[in-house]
Amino acid sequence: MNEAGLQVLRDKLDNIDNELLKLINNRMKIVHQVGVVKAQSGGAIYRPEREKAIIDRLESINEGMLNRAAIEALFLEIFAISRNLELPENVAYLGPEGSFTHQAAEGRFGAMSSYVSISSIKGIFREVDTKKARFGVVPIENSSNGIVTDTINCLNKYDLKIIAEVVLDIHHTLASTCDKVEDIKRIYSKDIAFEQCRKFLANFGLDEVEQIPIESTTKAARIAINEPGSAAICPHVGAKLNNLPILFENIEDKDNNRTRFFIISDFENAQSGNDKTSILVKLSDKQGALVDFLIDFKNAGVNFTKIKSHIADGNSIFFIDFDGHKDDDGIKEILDKHKDSIKILGSYVKEIHDI
Repeated sequence: MNEAGLQVLRDKLDNIDNELLKLINNRMKIVHQVGVVKAQSGGAIYRPEREKAIIDRLESINEGMLNRAAIEALFLEIFAISRNLELPENVAYLGPEGSFTHQAAEGRFGAMSSYVSISSIKGIFREVDTKKARFGVVPIENSSNGIVTDTINCLNKYDLKIIAEVVLDIHHTLASTCDKVEDIKRIYSKDIAFEQCRKFLANFGLDEVEQIPIESTTKAARIAINEPGSAAICPHVGAKLNNLPILFENIEDKDNNRTRFFIISDFENAQSGNDKTSILVKLSDKQGALVDFLIDFKNAGVNFTKIKSHIADGNSIFFIDFDGHKDDDGIKEILDKHKDSIKILGSYVKEIHDI
């Protein structure tokens, strides 16, 4: 194609971009009007079930080259910009910057939101509970390491709601200023990351190297860049943020290493038609109490996707996920029947069956 033909195509793209800008600005004007109505009625700005309905509708009418993932990527960013026009959002996450929790938060709330790095899960719950942050993002479980105890304890203690779940594929890198693996004398990372990369470390003779656990994989990169002979097991983003050269990518032992995160806030979601509900259950010591409890759900045709036992404040409780919304017919009656034994943590759009 000659230069003249290329210029014609560029002009067409410019015209399309001009129209897109006009349409997006028109959308933002309507978003502003919606924000005024919500401010008067006290309605929530972030409605995951509404966003899902929009993406479902767009996918159903799509006749072009975009797949669902591309549609989601485009429109989730537009939604995030829209929410910030309605009301700027403070989002608290388990830091530091570049952590997997930070990545999960940005994936849902976009680049324009105001992010607050918090050093503990309890601190995130406290920020949301005291209204210093509108939303909190916390890990709830990893496919290799199981349930996050601190999150369960805080869900039990605070009267906040799960309003969404986010599932993130977890990939680790080995990053270092050392040119050769043999020059690495010590490795910094989070204890869980060491566990998830045992085979790689053994294969490269790094299982005998000093392994120093710290509270964050991203902090590990920050330390390693300043210490000769050091390396970090950290996210790709963490290495890049600290200008730490990456020696190996995707060093985790399992291909399906995933972490599930909860987004917490102080409101409840409406039904979307594709929901999941999480509850905490504390039953009496009466023989057969758990079986009787589960039978009620079975008889109603409710599908349990997770049930985990846990100790909170010295008491045995169960963390349970099941398909459906707390206000769905059949489910509401069961929850009312066992209301003295149940704490409803929230109903939210189901992103995945289980990790």
